[in-house]
Amino acid sequence: MVENRGTSLNMKLFYLLVFFSFGSLFPLLGVYFKDTGLSGTEIGTLLSISPVVMIFAQPLWGMITDYTQRPRGILACSLLLTSLLGFAVMYLNDYVWLILLLIVFSFFQSAIVPVSDSILLNYVHRTGKEYGNYRLYGAIGFAVSVLIVGKLSEAAGLQAIFFSFSGALLLTLFLVRAMPRENQRLQGNLRSGIKQLAKMPPFMLFLLSVFLVFGPIFANNFYFGFYIQEIGGTLTGVGIAFLLSAGSEAPFMKFAGGAFRKWGIMPIMMFASFLSAARWTFYFFEPSLAVVMATTVVQGFSVGLFIPAAMEYLRNHTPSEARATAVALYTAIGNGVGSWFCTIIGGMLIDSYSIFATYLFFGIMSIAGFLILLVLHKMPQQKAAPSTIIVSK
Repeated sequence: MVENRGTSLNMKLFYLLVFFSFGSLFPLLGVYFKDTGLSGTEIGTLLSISPVVMIFAQPLWGMITDYTQRPRGILACSLLLTSLLGFAVMYLNDYVWLILLLIVFSFFQSAIVPVSDSILLNYVHRTGKEYGNYRLYGAIGFAVSVLIVGKLSEAAGLQAIFFSFSGALLLTLFLVRAMPRENQRLQGNLRSGIKQLAKMPPFMLFLLSVFLVFGPIFANNFYFGFYIQEIGGTLTGVGIAFLLSAGSEAPFMKFAGGAFRKWGIMPIMMFASFLSAARWTFYFFEPSLAVVMATTVVQGFSVGLFIPAAMEYLRNHTPSEARATAVALYTAIGNGVGSWFCTIIGGMLIDSYSIFATYLFFGIMSIAGFLILLVLHKMPQQKAAPSTIIVSK
């Protein structure tokens, strides 16, 4: 249908722009703070604000979306305020005021991914499409933006990251109105839905594995720029490294559905987590810049397969009436708790030892995540009941 093609294109462009904005800011934000004279611990604290706020904010946004059935309005509000507050960071130099601003910024920014993912999951379920075919455009946007903004920052200064971030988010506002209208209507009490998820041992183990695997992955987005500079790279080099790593995710997301059907969701997640652990541990041994650049494509296997596999797991093994809340909890644990923990500990390790010790820590975390997934693979899994999609008028 023509309408479906238009909606599909709109969703792809939305993910492209949203992650373009994220790629503009987050990989170089730590470098920006370092240039202002902050210590590793101070930088780690600032960068960990967003993840720790997500711990509380993302489940809240998921429940608000379930309750109001107005995901597009919530999404538009969060996009606008995130854009304005992110731009304001450039005008603050005081450490305490930066903390306060980043708390408010993170609260609204934390709504973007779970709300848009909730819309997309229901859309692909209704149309028979695959999540990975849309999420891959986010990987492309993130990869391209770091290269472009890295070059721009070398030429015009690191303030360019704030202009690129805010500009891209403002553009997404024009796409929200044309996004799918449907959102999953809550079929029971919100509190009972959370209790229902908490009583599912496989789901709780899944969240633990997400904490251990996604924590290093998202913290790497903050610290990889430090790592590249430590081994002799430039800001352009940082951009190229992210282009190779994040860009390699896209083809794997494209064909993730076929991989699930051939090998299964759990084996794919175990494979992806094992590769992540191997990559982080290898970086501890201080390889050359050329070798690091060559190994960045491993991220295609790890992230490009793990993210769609995790979303498919949620769709297949969580109650339909609590799925938006389940997605929010999953995002809060990975982007929130795990990222906060790894980011703040990573900053402390930089001050006490080196950036290489930070990556050894990431490797140990990911190995533990792989072992948890191995245990989960042996457990009986609950199948979710078919979803009932309600279209808001």
